[in-house]
Amino acid sequence: MPDPIIFHIDVNSAFLSWSALSLLQEGSDTDIRQIPAIVGGDITKRHGVVLAKSIPAKAYGITTGEPVVNAYRKCPTLVSVPPDHAMYSRRSRELMEHLAAICPEIEQVSIDECYMNFTPIAGEYPSPVAAATIIKDEILKRFGFSVNVGISDRKVLAKMASDFEKPNKVHTLFSHEISQKLWPLPVSSLFLCGRSSVDTLHKLGILTIGDLAQSNPGILESHLKSHGTVLWNYANGRDDSQVVPEPAQAKGIGNSTTVSKDIEDYEEACRVLLQLAESVGRRLRKQHFCAGLVCTEIKYNDFRSVSHQGILLTPSASTDVIYRKACELFKELWNGTPIRLLGIRTTKLTEDTEPVQLNLFDYSQSKSEKQQRLDQALDRIRLRYGQDAITRGSLLDTSFEEDESE
Repeated sequence: MPDPIIFHIDVNSAFLSWSALSLLQEGSDTDIRQIPAIVGGDITKRHGVVLAKSIPAKAYGITTGEPVVNAYRKCPTLVSVPPDHAMYSRRSRELMEHLAAICPEIEQVSIDECYMNFTPIAGEYPSPVAAATIIKDEILKRFGFSVNVGISDRKVLAKMASDFEKPNKVHTLFSHEISQKLWPLPVSSLFLCGRSSVDTLHKLGILTIGDLAQSNPGILESHLKSHGTVLWNYANGRDDSQVVPEPAQAKGIGNSTTVSKDIEDYEEACRVLLQLAESVGRRLRKQHFCAGLVCTEIKYNDFRSVSHQGILLTPSASTDVIYRKACELFKELWNGTPIRLLGIRTTKLTEDTEPVQLNLFDYSQSKSEKQQRLDQALDRIRLRYGQDAITRGSLLDTSFEEDESE
C-alpha cells in the first residue's frame, strides 16, 4: 500500500486575521495585519496577555503569551483589539465546513488547524502541491484570510512543514526530505520539544534536529524518560498516527478546572492535578469502573490547547495511580508556557469486577489492595461527612471549581 498523503492546514495568526476582517467589514480603513497590532486582553486585569500578533508587531520582539503591558513597552504605538471568541468559533466552523466539502477526511485539532487525508482525492489534482495551492488560494479568495499548508506522508512532518516560512505558503516535508529540510533546524523547532526539553538537549550537546535524530535513544530516555523517545522518533520522521475524521466516542470520566491565577510552576500544577485525580478516582469508584488510559489536558494562557495520553499497565481507579500518571504525562507535555486550565480524563473503562492481570512493575498485589482500602475509607468519610471532611495537607491552599465530564 502506498504511503498516505497528509495535509496540515493552519490559519496564519488566526485571531488577529479574523479580528482584522471583522474590523474591515465594520468600516475600518486600517488592516491591523499591516501595522504593529495585537489581539489581547485588558492590561489592568489578569487576562492582559498577547493572544496573537501581526508580522510588524513581531518585528518589535513582541511574542504570543507575554503581558500586554510589556508589548506596549516594546512598541508604544501598538494597536490592541480585544478577542471575540464567539466570532472566532464561527470563522473556524466556516473554514472546516469548506474543507470538509473538498475532502471529508478532516481531523480538526484546534480552532485554527486541521489535518486532511488527501489520499482519496489525489487523483483529482495534478499533484499534492498543486492541490494545496488551489486550496489555500480559494480560502484567501472566499474568506479573506490566509493559511499555510504542510504536505507529507506523516502527520508530524506535515505539521512541521506548515510551520516553515509564513504566511500564505505551501511546503512539503516528505520522509525522504527530512535530512535536507528538517535536520538543519534547531531542536526548539521540533514539534512538542518544549523549553525544558531544549535545555536538557543542549546540555547533552544536541543543538539541531539532526543531532537529535542521530543520537542514542537510550541516552535520551535516561534524561527525558519516554518523551525522549517521542522526540527521537519525530526527529527521524517516525509517526504512524492516522488522520481521524471523527474522534472515537469512548466512554470516559474526567474533570478539568480553570485556575484563578495562571500556573507557572511544576509543583503548583501537580497540586491541581492531585485534586483532579481525587475527584476522577472517586467518580470511577462510585460507578464501579477502572480506567485503562489517562489523558492530561492543558490550555495555555494564549488559549492553545494540548493533551497527552498514556496507558495504565493495570486498569485502576486509584487516586494515586491516576495522579502519578497524570503528572508523568504533564511533565512530558508542558512547554513552560503559563497555564490557564488543567484537566484529567480517563477512558478505556472496565467494570471493577472484571479480573485483571497485575503488573509486577506497577503495583504489588498487597500494595494495590492497601491502596484500595484507603481510597474506599476516604470515600466513606466524604460520603457521610461531606467532600471537605478530609483533605490532603498538600491541598489546603488549593481552591478551584471543577468542570466534570463523562
